[in-house]
Amino acid sequence: MNVSRRRFLQSSCAAVSVAPLLNTILDLRLLSSLAEAQQGDDYKALVCVFLYGGNDGSNTIVPLSAERYNEYRTMRGGLALPSGSLLPLIQKAKDGVEYGLHESMKEIQEVINRGKGALLFNVGPLNAPTTRDDFVRRASHLPPQLFSHSDQTLQWQTCMGADSRTGWAGRIADVLNGMNGEDSLSMCISVAGMNVLEIGRRVVALQVDPYSGGIKLKGFDGSKEGLARHHAFTQMLQVQRENLFEDAYAKVMKRAVENEELLGKALDAVPPLSTIFPDNYFGTQFKMIARLIAARAHLKLKRQIFFCGIHGYDTHDGQLGAHSRLLSELSQCLTALFKATEELGVSSQVTTFTASDFGRTMTTNNGGSDHGWGNHHLILGGAVKDGFYGEYPTLAFKGPEDSDQGRWIPTIAVDQYAATLAQWFGVSAGALRDILPNLSRFNSSNLGFLA
Repeated sequence: MNVSRRRFLQSSCAAVSVAPLLNTILDLRLLSSLAEAQQGDDYKALVCVFLYGGNDGSNTIVPLSAERYNEYRTMRGGLALPSGSLLPLIQKAKDGVEYGLHESMKEIQEVINRGKGALLFNVGPLNAPTTRDDFVRRASHLPPQLFSHSDQTLQWQTCMGADSRTGWAGRIADVLNGMNGEDSLSMCISVAGMNVLEIGRRVVALQVDPYSGGIKLKGFDGSKEGLARHHAFTQMLQVQRENLFEDAYAKVMKRAVENEELLGKALDAVPPLSTIFPDNYFGTQFKMIARLIAARAHLKLKRQIFFCGIHGYDTHDGQLGAHSRLLSELSQCLTALFKATEELGVSSQVTTFTASDFGRTMTTNNGGSDHGWGNHHLILGGAVKDGFYGEYPTLAFKGPEDSDQGRWIPTIAVDQYAATLAQWFGVSAGALRDILPNLSRFNSSNLGFLA
């Protein structure tokens, strides 16, 4: 059924008339933030590395100081790593404690000891600062569905209290999208399929195939038949349509075809990187991100947010061997991307950070561990101020940060983690309140790990 222009406009105006006044205020704040950001002309990129399943942060970074290591070994039991196997880090925490990385992370050890990486202790989803007493009495501000993969991944990527249909990186892109121009590619690009993190109110994330660099338009494969199909399809898209919905669909498809062509030409225009990436699916994701960064000038982009991810971190059994392999792969991929940014001369303009559903219990079950809460994360890049941030939990069952079985109650909120990244990326303090509405409940909006 055709919809007249008048009826369409009438229905649209009716919808606007009932929209909350808050949306108008939000738009004014976003415009203000954009005006501030546009004063510079620098390029910056954020790279989120999501470790699906819940990485065991307690075996990723381990205290080396004798007293703290003995506490760790007592709590971990059969999952405890030998102290002699750990890779020492030069920096000490503020309390003088030394830490070491898992033995499979020698590449990351080198980057951090060069002063290009930081570790953030015990971060996780929070609605407000939370104590063990809050958890025991089930305080109303606790995040819902704790220890659930899907729920905690959603809360991690959206930040509780915000619009659950959008992610905090997508809302950052909404604020700064004008820096890239109206006709550019999306600021948000995923090489690991759909994610909520990059969904904005206005910005739509672009899903790029990590192998081909295409956006998975089926049938346009460069073959004789594919070229003929492409020609016929583009001719169809030029047809004028009176039906508004048909016209909108045609415009979306036209933009998809144009994006496919733009990406292909931009990637073809940049020379191959000399940096070697691991020859596996995870390595392929990182290599494509590096290629897209290399093509930034051809794509006319000043801000980019990338998402990559890998599954397998739900280590309920056989953890020691599986986790070692996973961390080795992670270390090699993270380091390859960092070296690629050095090769491209943008290491101080690209910040890579890890994320995961949650941490894991300190207790063991059948050679593995269960779903946790707070976790430790890595941040890498030339703008990173090396060292340790946040507070390592007290290693004691029923201690101040233990909700149960060594499931650490976070002392740093994901909101604070995100806010620190957002401010470095160019978001103003005023816009932060709209992107992360729970942020004001915490004592700091900048954790200080970025210059």
